[in-house]
Amino acid sequence: MTDTRPSFDPRRAVQLMSSRGHSGWLGMRYSAHGDDWVELELPWRQDLLAEAGGKVLASGPILSLMDMASGMAIWRAMADFSAIATLDLRVDYVRPAREGANVFGRSQCYRVTRSAAFVRGFAHDGDADDPVAHIQGAFMKIASSVPVGWNG
Repeated sequence: MTDTRPSFDPRRAVQLMSSRGHSGWLGMRYSAHGDDWVELELPWRQDLLAEAGGKVLASGPILSLMDMASGMAIWRAMADFSAIATLDLRVDYVRPAREGANVFGRSQCYRVTRSAAFVRGFAHDGDADDPVAHIQGAFMKIASSVPVGWNG
């Protein structure tokens, strides 16, 4: 028997989101995905630095990258796009991202319950074995609402 459930397509979602909103302004791009994980890319930009004249990428854009990758990982794990809200997203910064390097955010949804979903992941700047940050988070499932074009 073939599974005919729709599946959330992060590649298409990033295309839609990249033209508007916060993730669009940051320039987030699709990188890769699996059944329960998504990896997005945040291009390095001078205006995203923590201090003018500095070399360290600000923490805010990395947090946004990880939040977006986490939400998409949950939608992949549920095989559905439905409303969720970030309850808690802990970010442990290990080191600053290298100057001029794009940052990749990979998040995995490791558990989905009736009302919540849980993620873990990391951000890196080209070497996944040398992460910039680790994340762990909890998201609340709100309702099932599928905008046209986001599934299947």
